Amino acid sequence: MLFFSLVLAHLIADFYLQTDDMVIEKRKNLRKHTIHHFFMTTIVLIGFWVHEFHFKNVLPNLFLPLIAIVISHFIVDYFKIKLLDKMKMTKEENMKRLGYFVFDQGLHLGVILFVCMLCFQFEIKGLIKDGGLGFIDSVLFIIIIVILATTVSGHMIKILLGSLPNQLLTFEGKYSFKNERNETEFIHKGRKGLTEEYNYTVFSKHDLSRGKLIGYIERLLVLLLTFYSSYPAIGFIVAAKSIARFKQMDDRDWAEYFLLGTLTSMFLGITLGILLKAVLT
Repeated sequence: MLFFSLVLAHLIADFYLQTDDMVIEKRKNLRKHTIHHFFMTTIVLIGFWVHEFHFKNVLPNLFLPLIAIVISHFIVDYFKIKLLDKMKMTKEENMKRLGYFVFDQGLHLGVILFVCMLCFQFEIKGLIKDGGLGFIDSVLFIIIIVILATTVSGHMIKILLGSLPNQLLTFEGKYSFKNERNETEFIHKGRKGLTEEYNYTVFSKHDLSRGKLIGYIERLLVLLLTFYSSYPAIGFIVAAKSIARFKQMDDRDWAEYFLLGTLTSMFLGITLGILLKAVLT
């Protein structure tokens, strides 16, 4: 229970308490971000210390694991920022950014696992008893998988795809206004008037919000269908998305953007569904 609780605390601090502005200016907000992790980890460890150890052995069961997790998180994030600044990756190097993100999260989870094994004699095999997890562990694990399938996967896809292509913005909100003027000086040239056309590209944040929500629901459906081995039904999700965006498929850049995002989303949803099924059944 403690391991899953600490992982859940980490995900909440990293993806819900950390704003987009903090992510962009993480160097300036690193201390604030570390404080979020400190409070979330403290709440979990205090609860476990009170419930399991009844206020005993405060140093090995509370302070040491708390210090180890928080300080290691600060160190990992600090060196990641330094490394990214030194490499000076361009915005087009999305695969490298995604790789660093996955490696960074893997290090944080590895530290949590190491601390649990060192301070609390935690064993991964001990999680599974009588062919499955306990009730509380199962609930925590499901919550973690849902967060991974929605917020975390959405962040990964955002890193991989990068910024929205200009073709998407233009297609979604391009409006043309024509201003026709009848001028006498143009008559002798055989023209009845002067036509001026203005193109405006309109981009709404509501479109992004809807797209994010669609992605969340899509991966949750894929997760559920994979858990129940209903793989053919996943094809209907892809078909529904393709029909909704059928006209935009004529644009090659948009089609590649759509295909990359959809395949990545499906891959993450199916992978997490297989993991959920393997652990709970």
